[in-house]
Amino acid sequence: MTTAKDLFIIALDLESKHSVGQGDLSLALAGAELVDLIGAGAVVLDGDRIVPAEQVRPDDRLLAEASAALTGQTPPEEHEQVEDWLWRRGRDLAASYRSALEDAGELTREHRGRLSFGTDRLELADTPSRRRAVNRWEAEEPVLAALASAVGIPGEQSDEEPVPDDEAVTTVLAAVNDAVMELEAVRQRRSIESSAFANVWRAP
Repeated sequence: MTTAKDLFIIALDLESKHSVGQGDLSLALAGAELVDLIGAGAVVLDGDRIVPAEQVRPDDRLLAEASAALTGQTPPEEHEQVEDWLWRRGRDLAASYRSALEDAGELTREHRGRLSFGTDRLELADTPSRRRAVNRWEAEEPVLAALASAVGIPGEQSDEEPVPDDEAVTTVLAAVNDAVMELEAVRQRRSIESSAFANVWRAP
């Protein structure tokens, strides 16, 4: 399992308590993938730019896809910024993780399911992967807790913000927070514009 899959499971498991937007979750999943690639030595950060390092082929299919998407050889000044990666890789990423877990039999379609994707309702199966994710969550593992907090899932055992002790990881987490806030600002702006347009038609 990866941090991204653990995050998806926690978001799904706690959806009845904390509603999570799929766009927000997709951005956080992209951040979780990058954290794991940093941990595996596949990439390093030069400031806020992602620099491919060792050729690593993760066992996880989605993480391998993420790694492959970062292996292009470019001049240092053209290395992708973390925030740009989040938006590029994060596009519809929550749906990709849903499909991966469903294909693996870790999600089932139930009328009592929790997280809604369109008309589908999904329920987590009781698997070792789910128990691992829950154990990380209950242990307040800093990276998982910080990513969950970014999408609106607060820790249940502590009011303190989790603080990872790795500078590169902290950079990624800060970028995730900024991207989620930017997405929310876009939603609010569109909502205001839609309301203003509707008011034009309602005006006497």
